[in-house]
Amino acid sequence: MHALALALALLFPKQGTLVPFKSLGGIRLGMTPAQVTAAWGTKHGRCHGCPEATWYFTYRPFTPTGAGVSFKAGHVDAVFTLWSPLGWHEGTLAIGDDKQSLLTDFPTAIRVPCSNYDAYIVTHAGVTTAFYVFGGKLWGFALTPSNAPACR
Repeated sequence: MHALALALALLFPKQGTLVPFKSLGGIRLGMTPAQVTAAWGTKHGRCHGCPEATWYFTYRPFTPTGAGVSFKAGHVDAVFTLWSPLGWHEGTLAIGDDKQSLLTDFPTAIRVPCSNYDAYIVTHAGVTTAFYVFGGKLWGFALTPSNAPACR
């Protein structure tokens, strides 16, 4: 593999940080596709059939673990983890932690029941930070506009 292509492929973080209401893995709402490519590289899949342009960055091709970015009108409209990528965290709260740790750190989070998991959401200044819980464990994160559905 060409050295530049290898360097770009390695940009997607093995461990990402959630900064509530601001960024996930360094990606912010409103970024352009070029800014996402500069941050995470070009190695991504595209969703076929999604209502918005959506890119999936996974650790291995055709596997579900990683993160995704959706665009609306040419700007990031949502950024989210896929499945349960270990090593992603928010402060001391990490994917795989018990739900109680989430509720201790974010006691005002509102529970939204989804099909087979729960979203716990906190909204500030038009941005929603979502924490996804499955089987009593923190399963994933997302940042969306406050008017977006909590279940993805």
